[in-house]
Amino acid sequence: MTRVLILCTHNSARSQMAEALTRDAARHLGVDLDVHSAGTEATCVKEDAKTVMAELGLDLSTHTSKTFWDVPDAQNFDYVVTVCDSAAEACPVYPGKTTRRHYPFVDPSGGSLDRWRAVRDQQKTQFEAFVQALKDGRDVPPTYEDSPAVPVA
Repeated sequence: MTRVLILCTHNSARSQMAEALTRDAARHLGVDLDVHSAGTEATCVKEDAKTVMAELGLDLSTHTSKTFWDVPDAQNFDYVVTVCDSAAEACPVYPGKTTRRHYPFVDPSGGSLDRWRAVRDQQKTQFEAFVQALKDGRDVPPTYEDSPAVPVA
């Protein structure tokens, strides 16, 4: 089983959405993944994240914000993906064969639901490509380059 950790600063929005989207893609593509998310600090899962994920049938109501140290076997992941620049800078060093990726997404916090949906949809595209690459035995995308404009308001 391939283990994936998705990191953000507060584990309240982007990393929570990416975790759910990655699990969903793995389920649909038949890829055996153990997916977790964490933050450099723990806060709470934002209601807007729960709302826009529920629109896709993905339930974040049982998700909790956690730090890296709250994740089972935190030093043993095949892939560590940071989804914000702050987490990329604070990301701990991993021993062994861990592959790091940085897919920076705009922080939707404080924005409209349309902004949240745009970030969610970008993540859906990125993490589906990530899981598809694993299924195909290819290298996962090294960066997130397809970043259409996200509404600011």
